Parts: sequence; C-alpha cells; structure tokens
Amino acid sequence: MTTDLGLPQPPGRPVRRRTRRIHVGAVPVGGGAPVSVQTMTTTPTSDIDATLQQIAEVTAAGCDLVRVAVPSQDDADALSAVVARSTLPVIADIHFQPRYVLQAIDAGCAAVRVNPGNIRKFDDRVGEIAAAASAARVPIRIGVNAGSLDPRLLAKYGRATPEALVESALWECSLFEEHGFQDLKLAVKHHDPLTVIAAYRLLAERCDYPLHLGVTEAGTALQGSIKSAVAFGVLLSEGIGDTVRVSLSAPPVEQVKAGCHILQSLGLRPRKLEIVSCPGCGRLQVDIHRLAAQVESAFEGFPHPLRVAVMGCVVNGPGEAREADIGVSSGNGKGQIFVRGRTVRTVPEHRIVEALLEEALNLRPSDSTEETSPS
Repeated sequence: MTTDLGLPQPPGRPVRRRTRRIHVGAVPVGGGAPVSVQTMTTTPTSDIDATLQQIAEVTAAGCDLVRVAVPSQDDADALSAVVARSTLPVIADIHFQPRYVLQAIDAGCAAVRVNPGNIRKFDDRVGEIAAAASAARVPIRIGVNAGSLDPRLLAKYGRATPEALVESALWECSLFEEHGFQDLKLAVKHHDPLTVIAAYRLLAERCDYPLHLGVTEAGTALQGSIKSAVAFGVLLSEGIGDTVRVSLSAPPVEQVKAGCHILQSLGLRPRKLEIVSCPGCGRLQVDIHRLAAQVESAFEGFPHPLRVAVMGCVVNGPGEAREADIGVSSGNGKGQIFVRGRTVRTVPEHRIVEALLEEALNLRPSDSTEETSPS
C-alpha cells in the first residue's frame, strides 16, 4: 500500500515499446517492466571494500543496477567477492580482453556488457561466449560507443553516424543469434543528444531487444544532466528505453539522482520529494535561493511522496502554494503556510523551514491505493 498525499497524477505515461524481456539478476528488463536506473562505480573493482561501499551508496539513492569496470586481471579476480556481497545486481563491463567475459560469467555476474569495437577478435569468440552465457542464464549487453566504433564501420560511414552505430549493434546481435542466443540488451551511445535520439529511433524500428539509454561522455553535472534529459525525455516519451544511465563527470550517486528525477518527471517512476520554487526576480523580499535550498535539505529522505512549494512573492506565490501538499508564500519578513490549499498559519521568516517540516510530519493520508508499478 502507498500513501496518497494529494499529489496530482500525470495525464498519462508514455506507451512503452514492446520488447523481449530479460532478467538482470532479479531485475526484469524490457517486456513492460519498469524502466531501471543504472550507474557505474568509479572505484577499482579490485578494491572490493571501496566498490561495495559505493554500491551501497547508489542503492540508497535509488539505483537498480550497477556496472563495475574489469580492465585488469585483478579486477576480474575480485568479481566473485563483489557479486557475493553487493546489494544490487552486478554487471561486468568488459573491454579488450574476451577472457574476462567468461570469468565474469563464472563469477556470477548478473549480466556482462561488451563493447565489440575494442575487444580483440571479438567476433571469433562469440560462440564460446554465447554458450557460457546461455548455460549460466546471463544476459549480454552489446554497448556500441561512438568513441570506440569498429574501424570497418568508421571507414564505411566516415564518422559515428546513427546508421553506423545501429549497424554495429545489429551485426553483433546477428552473431549471437547464429548461436541461438537472444538474451541481449543493446545500447548505441554518442555524446550528441540529437545523434542519440536518431540512433535509438532507428534501432527501435529494426529490433525488439530491450534498449539501454545513454548519452556517453555527457559532461559535467549541469551540462550532462541537461543533455541526458533532452535525449531521454524525447525517447522515453516515445516509449523507447528500458534502462538508463546518466553519464556525468560527477559521483555515481549524482548520476542516479539525475536518472531518477528524469523518470519521475515522465511519470515512469513514483514521485518522491518535489520542490516547486520560483527562480527569483525584482519583486522578491526573501532570499528564495537560500530558502529553497534549506527546505530541500530539511526534507531530504522524507518517507512519503511530497510536493513542497517555496514561493517568494504575491504574484504566483499563493496559487502555487495552494497547489502543493504544503507550501509557503513569503515576503515582508514572514511566510504564509499552506496545507493542501488552505492557509493554516503565518510565521516569521526564520521559522519557515521549521513550520513546513512540522506541517508535513502532521499530514495524514487522505486515501490509500494499491501500489502499482509504473509501466
């Protein structure tokens, strides 16, 4: 059961593309399953304790799947210990050495990501990998990246076009299919959101495998979040995409938070805390940026979905505050507190955060509904 605190429901979720379903550990992917958020650890996998600590942190932030890098034999040797103690299904990220793919499968990884463009003689090893993955019931993600595209396709297309990315992914799929293996997930990543959108649209037309969305090397927290939100927003609104990773030059926890917020904004993941606050203008009589940050910090980890409006003038303030679960319209050194559309009290400015938190903790559910998974 979930608590209904009066949040307005989105007008309708995107109609999801029909795909095959695979299972990454206990997490279903594709086939109508909820869109999953993924990230990648930044620790050396061989540092088992540090890797597990980071996995615990991203689990708390809402992550569903975690990928770990396996660039060395020491990292491959550590996989068994990481998998055994991880709070999330572990995906091994393999480049250059096909033998690490087999070792990751033997270690119990929930899935393996391979980048055919930079694995030596990968096509010659597909049969062996397919047999091992099939026996262990481990899915394979074919992850094609613009920065490591097969040289043959670069020569054919001149650059990493959407067509080149898709041709690479589907060629590798065909090799696995020749061996009867179809537990596949595909990704065709590029740093440019428009190229990403075009590539995934084309790929979605040409196969029914689940797709992992990503804007690779997206950039810093601000730029990368915007580029990812643009590409993911377009694709997910068209029903394309089954897992997502926001690739930021920022800690994995921040990547997870960005991914969760994108899905929440599209109605593809239950909303949690939402702060509605004005951007600021010459009418303000309060430091709205500081106040909004204080409210966000005070409500971090709040146990129920909640929309909090933090407004700073009489133009839109009262209206926005009334639309939220709780809100404040502030100015002249005081704040008018609203709860579900009703004015409940006025407090001095220095007590606004405290008052909002008190009212939130006093809220009682207006109704209870059966929990439903977003689809």
